[in-house]
Amino acid sequence: MYSSLVKQRDTVNRWMERFGVRFGIYKNGVFNEQIFPFDPIPRIISNSDWKDLEAGLIQRVNALNKFLCDIYNEKKIVKAGIIPEEFIYSSKGYLAQCEGITPPKCIFSHISGIDLVQSKDGTWYVLEDNLRIPSGASYPMIARDITRKVSPGTFKENEIFDNRNYASLIRKAMDYVNVDDGLEVILTPGRYNSAYFEHSYLAEKAGVLLAYADDLIVEDDIVYYKGLFDKKDRVGAIYRRISDDYLDPLAFEPDSLLGVPNLMRAYAKGNVAIMNALGNGAADDKGLYYFVPKMIEFYLGEKAILKNAPTYLPYFENDKKFVLKNLEKLVIKDVAEAGGYGVMFGRDMDAQRLADVKYLIETEPRRWIAQEVIDFVDLEIMEGEEKVYRKSDLRAFVVSEEETHVWKSGLTRYTRNPASFVVNSSQGGGFKDTWIMKK
Repeated sequence: MYSSLVKQRDTVNRWMERFGVRFGIYKNGVFNEQIFPFDPIPRIISNSDWKDLEAGLIQRVNALNKFLCDIYNEKKIVKAGIIPEEFIYSSKGYLAQCEGITPPKCIFSHISGIDLVQSKDGTWYVLEDNLRIPSGASYPMIARDITRKVSPGTFKENEIFDNRNYASLIRKAMDYVNVDDGLEVILTPGRYNSAYFEHSYLAEKAGVLLAYADDLIVEDDIVYYKGLFDKKDRVGAIYRRISDDYLDPLAFEPDSLLGVPNLMRAYAKGNVAIMNALGNGAADDKGLYYFVPKMIEFYLGEKAILKNAPTYLPYFENDKKFVLKNLEKLVIKDVAEAGGYGVMFGRDMDAQRLADVKYLIETEPRRWIAQEVIDFVDLEIMEGEEKVYRKSDLRAFVVSEEETHVWKSGLTRYTRNPASFVVNSSQGGGFKDTWIMKK
């Protein structure tokens, strides 16, 4: 019945497999690579909806950047009593080593991945802010490139924004913060990283070097790229795809083989830009998410355009009482987890499990947040040769340089499990193209 869509889906996925477009997952200590399946039915966002989303995303990321600059320096928001000091500095994402460090142009989150869902009444809610090393932009980019080849008429017949400018947005951000006009590199941990395809793909598209830890060396607090014949070139900007803990074995995890010794010294002295900045985890901690609307008011003097999902912090006694009383109706999240892990729905728990979770909340209140369950939209996908509906979210990518830009595309993820609200690729979901309409 839907033979043309099935053909397009199968052809695009074959080409993606041929190009090595995969997503890697570590499970039980074993690394497995799998196809991140593409669905041919796009998510369509109207121009008017997009303008509201765009304004809200720019506002949110601007406030988050100001927050990060503040907490590692003047701490105005703490002194004003907006956010408890203990709450910030007990975050696993906060790095004491970054105190007093201001990165070039005072930008901390150059590439932000903001996860949203749309409720059935059309309201968009932010679920998470990803400010460390958000991934996923390459998948809609290459899927659309392949679709242009296998179905040339698709984009000629529809007035949608081109998504091929993402790499140029990244390059422009690197140029803006580059120190002393040095080389620009994407620093990858290597092919066993879950997003390695993206690292190499973006390096090619942005026209920058793909570098491994062994390619970089720090001498006299300057970072150099080691080329052929012992040639060394200064590095001015590093788009790192390595977690903070593994970025410099002399400053963080001493057993790391992925990082560059003394990179932190070069960064602290302002001799290299690192995108995204170290210490950003203090702002995308799921607990800090609760305070983002307050950050927007404090730093920008504006009301938040985009809504948070209704959220409760057991850290506060009144919220804890509410959570414990209403656990069956809520979704509980471990603030330190990512990728869909550490998410528990109260409605799915038996009496013993509910009792266990209540105990955890009572004994470790800072570790958890609770949210009301948003019945977000189901989008059409092709399951076999039939159309079915599945829960879907949207990861929007926001790039900050002299101005803040929202990429007119995004990663729409969907669950393949009809009973699941968790859409993450690490949980076996798929993705589809996101069409932003021009009119």
